[in-house]
Amino acid sequence: MLKKNIAKLIAILLIIPIILSLSGCSQKTELEKKESKLSSIKKTGKIIIGTSADFPPYEFHKEINNKDEIVGFDISIAKEIAKDIGVKLEIKDMNFDGLLAALQAGKIDFVIAGMNPTEERKKKVDFSKVYYTTVQGIIVRAEDKDKIKSLEDLKDKIIGVQKGSIQEKIAKKQITGSKIKAIGKVSDLILQLKNNKIDALIVEESVGKAYISKNKDLKLLDIKIKAEDDGFAVAVKKGNTDLLEAINNTLDRLINDKSIEKFIIEATELAENK
Repeated sequence: MLKKNIAKLIAILLIIPIILSLSGCSQKTELEKKESKLSSIKKTGKIIIGTSADFPPYEFHKEINNKDEIVGFDISIAKEIAKDIGVKLEIKDMNFDGLLAALQAGKIDFVIAGMNPTEERKKKVDFSKVYYTTVQGIIVRAEDKDKIKSLEDLKDKIIGVQKGSIQEKIAKKQITGSKIKAIGKVSDLILQLKNNKIDALIVEESVGKAYISKNKDLKLLDIKIKAEDDGFAVAVKKGNTDLLEAINNTLDRLINDKSIEKFIIEATELAENK
């Protein structure tokens, strides 16, 4: 009996190092699988952003040297992020309401699209610091500008908003009794307004100014809308802390040296000459 117990003890002592070794290999394999996002981006030599390029002056299409390009001050920020990381920038244009799903699925590396870091979105993705704060405005047909003096005048009206945006949330919370029509692109909402399919459009104020500068039959009302989440930030997939840190470092630099203000002016001028 004693010999059997000793034999069992020896066997256990021999097995323990093997188990520990396998455990160490397993942990190493898991760590290897969890290669940092920033390292992965640097290895591929490119970083992919998702945006919705119908939101001038933030991101929009512009023909430059007979070639369609996506430009805007968000794009200028994205280029600076890519430059600081040391990689090329690739832009994917998609509907606004599909951006976070694409980010979570790993189809893009980060989102910059005039996006508000709402509490609901923070449950799905991580956000950078706010790089720009703005106000919301209302666009109507010029012929209707004297009919709407406050949010109460929008009751029983059809309100257009970009699907999945902060404006959709505002319309549902602050404009009671109205019908909300949510569409993926602001450019399509502008057409809906011009064709009498909606009565008003809630949009970020600088975006509204960019559109009405080329649509004299539309008017941006002098009604300011307060929003709980009125700042814009960059979104990354949950857990990509190293990439988020790199993005925040770039934003710090651009905010401190006033580059973002310069980008806004340049993009607004470009949008108005569209």
